[in-house]
Amino acid sequence: TMKAYLFKDETMGAEYSVGKIPNDLEEKCKKMRSELLEELATIDETNEEFMTKVLENPSALTEDEIHKAIRKGVIENKFNPVLCGAAFKNKGVQQILDAITGWLPSPIDRGVIKGLSLDSDKEIQIPPSDDSPLSALAFKIVTDPYVGKLTFVRVYSGVLEKGTAVINTTKDKPERISRLLQMHANQREDKDAFFTGDIAACIGLKNTTTGDTLCSENSPLILEKIEFPEPVISMAIEPKSKADREKLSLALSSLSEEDPTFRVKTDEDTGQTIIAGMGELHLEILRDRMFREFKVEANVGKPQVSYKETITKAGKAENKYVKQSGGRGQYAHVLLEIEPLQPGGGIVIENKIVGGTIPKEFVPAVIKGINEGINTGVLAGYNLVDIKVKIVYGSYHEVDSSEMAFKICASMCLKEAARASSPILLEPIMKVVATTPEEYLGDIIGDINRRRGKILGQDMKKGTLVITSEVPLSEMFGYSTQLRSLSSGRATYVMEPAHFEKVPSKIQEEIMKK
Repeated sequence: TMKAYLFKDETMGAEYSVGKIPNDLEEKCKKMRSELLEELATIDETNEEFMTKVLENPSALTEDEIHKAIRKGVIENKFNPVLCGAAFKNKGVQQILDAITGWLPSPIDRGVIKGLSLDSDKEIQIPPSDDSPLSALAFKIVTDPYVGKLTFVRVYSGVLEKGTAVINTTKDKPERISRLLQMHANQREDKDAFFTGDIAACIGLKNTTTGDTLCSENSPLILEKIEFPEPVISMAIEPKSKADREKLSLALSSLSEEDPTFRVKTDEDTGQTIIAGMGELHLEILRDRMFREFKVEANVGKPQVSYKETITKAGKAENKYVKQSGGRGQYAHVLLEIEPLQPGGGIVIENKIVGGTIPKEFVPAVIKGINEGINTGVLAGYNLVDIKVKIVYGSYHEVDSSEMAFKICASMCLKEAARASSPILLEPIMKVVATTPEEYLGDIIGDINRRRGKILGQDMKKGTLVITSEVPLSEMFGYSTQLRSLSSGRATYVMEPAHFEKVPSKIQEEIMKK
């Protein structure tokens, strides 16, 4: 329109005036408008009249003609308009709402709804009409302090009515719509029904989560699923006080239900609660929400890396456990041999006892003691992996020997043997795939090298570089923020566990001191 929109700060963007573009910006605006019109002319090559006007007399184009061309480009996914605005001061809100109304497709523009049959995976097509069977997609879950769990659904076909029974075809479970609400920002209005194309907030859905399909009982189908990316960053979280412990569990459960890209798990090796998301800012916002909405105070930090221990050469040890303190004593005698296995070999325990030097009833206790020693390691308390243990000899006392004595003796003997077999620490190595524009290649490779990473390869895909590397997990904390900083927010990455490797001796010493 070649007009300037001036928003009034005192009304927080509610009022604005339309005026002339300032002189110092006019030339720039003319140039950008010309580029816009040229781009629109390429969208519909059959519209020769529009193209002729763009080339010969751009000022003859009406607003209506330009809007029609933009709408066509958006609907055919050939054109992505970008509008300016500032959410903090509500500037540009009216213009973006007008653009949504004018340019984005209605359900009728979209055409038939495609879904899959539950029985045969055969494609089903449903017209977007109130007369069609009900099909709706749950796209958002919100925990409301007054009404509880709100499930936002988009009605793709049919009519969604209050009090009706529907089927969640994704989970194959029945649901009942207790109440239907129309949301107006922070206000809500009860409604009896919603029609094709509407967005409704449902109360009473117990099993429905983001991405689930709701259908009428007599016409079940599954709509296209929403694919959620895997989290790329994780950190440990713990309540600040005992009173916060239960509230933290409830808050994490509610937030993970609302946000499918937010994951919560308990690390079996360290016992920590680990939260994972799409970036440090994502997790920071969720932590802030815990405090504001659930009144939970929590400490967050780096999760402890789950190192492993192993041995590098064969060894053996002999241990006698003797205790006499009046009355019945404790006696056990065990000789163990251990040797390293190939990576991924696991734990192998062999009983080579002959002649009953250790009675059969005590052998399970010896194995239990060996496993206890394996689980606590010898360097820094991490469990041993990829070793073979042979129980080769021992002795017992008819009165003083017991299962407890053999268990303690075997555990001590295993640790002694492991210390004599040149133990080392292993660290998890992650496969990291970073995608970046070419101009940031040097900085990103330099940063990977600083993190003790190894570059495996570089590929060019659709004008961007894909860098594949292997980096120790302990060096990946904060990488999301650093990568954005190095690339002005244009690079992305994904990572997955690759294997375990020996920790450099200097870093091993630091870990053992902790």
